[in-house]
Amino acid sequence: MARLFGTDGIRGVAGRDLTAELAMDLSVAAAHVLGDAGAFAATGRRPVAVVGRDPRASGEFLEAAVVAGLAASGVDVLRLGVLPTPAVAHLTAALGADLGVMLSASHNPAPDNGIKFLARGGFKLSDAVEDEIERRLGESWSFPVGSGVGRVRDAYGEADRYISHVLTTMTAALDGLHIVVDCAHGAAHMVAPEALVRAGARVEAIGARPDGLNINAGHGSTHLDKIRQVVVSRGADMGVAYDGDADRCLAVDHTGTIVDGDQIMAVLAAAMHGDGLLAKDTVVATVMSNLGFKLAMRDSGITVIETAVGDRYVLERMKSDGFNLGGEQSGHVIMLDHATTGDGLLTSLHLLGVVAKSGVPLKELAAVMTPLPQILINVKDVDKGKASVPELIAAVAEAEAELGETGRVLIRPSGTEPMIRVMVEAASEEHANLVAGRLADVVRTACAS
Repeated sequence: MARLFGTDGIRGVAGRDLTAELAMDLSVAAAHVLGDAGAFAATGRRPVAVVGRDPRASGEFLEAAVVAGLAASGVDVLRLGVLPTPAVAHLTAALGADLGVMLSASHNPAPDNGIKFLARGGFKLSDAVEDEIERRLGESWSFPVGSGVGRVRDAYGEADRYISHVLTTMTAALDGLHIVVDCAHGAAHMVAPEALVRAGARVEAIGARPDGLNINAGHGSTHLDKIRQVVVSRGADMGVAYDGDADRCLAVDHTGTIVDGDQIMAVLAAAMHGDGLLAKDTVVATVMSNLGFKLAMRDSGITVIETAVGDRYVLERMKSDGFNLGGEQSGHVIMLDHATTGDGLLTSLHLLGVVAKSGVPLKELAAVMTPLPQILINVKDVDKGKASVPELIAAVAEAEAELGETGRVLIRPSGTEPMIRVMVEAASEEHANLVAGRLADVVRTACAS
């Protein structure tokens, strides 16, 4: 059977794939697995969990199921209400909780939802712990009774603790900056505008009226047309857009041009490097980051270390080797000095801080890197196990020689489908299209199922 946990928790259509029964079973199993592993501090008190969610309608019944499973297992629960994933991660640590739970499907449409567990300290669970939770689903548990059951209380006021935290990380006020913020009708709809205003910016918020069904609908980091239009029409200095759970951020400069995650990381890395704050003069990115980012960092004297695709792999490398900045092209940016996960609000505040401190418009700052045209072709219905056959290896080598230092080839088997992804970067879009098409033909022939 396919693994239930993906790279970012469990996701599916709420009520069909992700049911109340599954949510309750998962929380019961998580409580017992973490307890058996000694993850709950042996202080003579009951373990404590914090639970947050995004505004999806399905989050209401899923929250009830998760809280019920945890309390029935003897865990005290603090309900945080609607908050971003990074806020739940921060509060897991700040409140000394033994477990954090976030209910969200991130940038997915409203019918989807998800469950993400966080360990003590606010970090994602390891693959091994997730596997153990999955393995022990449906066991016949012994539940406490009477005074042994967990107690549940609301802790909605803790949102201000998170806002205060991100504001204390800033080194420059945003006075005078006119900002448009798109909250994707999602989890940041209250905390992001509040934080930006308290930081000194003049703020216009869009996508900040969630109704439980409109999350990510035409708004947010995956739908940037609206914020581009508003930034230009209002004459704003720039715009920032989050996804549904606000763990990622993309930006728009004053001309309406999109500034992606690679460019945001480039701006932050250059600023931190200049201030002597970039640990080991290194930034961690994934293999999908644009070659233009890597070339720009090289020219700035900054080392780029690559990981597999997924912010959890970026975080693992950052933690293991002592780096403090990393992320993905999609806008997941991890600032490990201040957060345990990608944090869209934190990222946007620091990006705005660079603009405010330097007095240089975002458009000019983002020009530190020149994104190379990137073409991605998904070759479907092939045997992904043949992604390293000699014919394809030879074709890739020939393409790389042709592209030289101003281009790149990446062949990636899909983790879930019979598909091989062909990604090519080149100095021109025409050349990238030509090479990608040629390699896709080789994949279809050499990797036929």
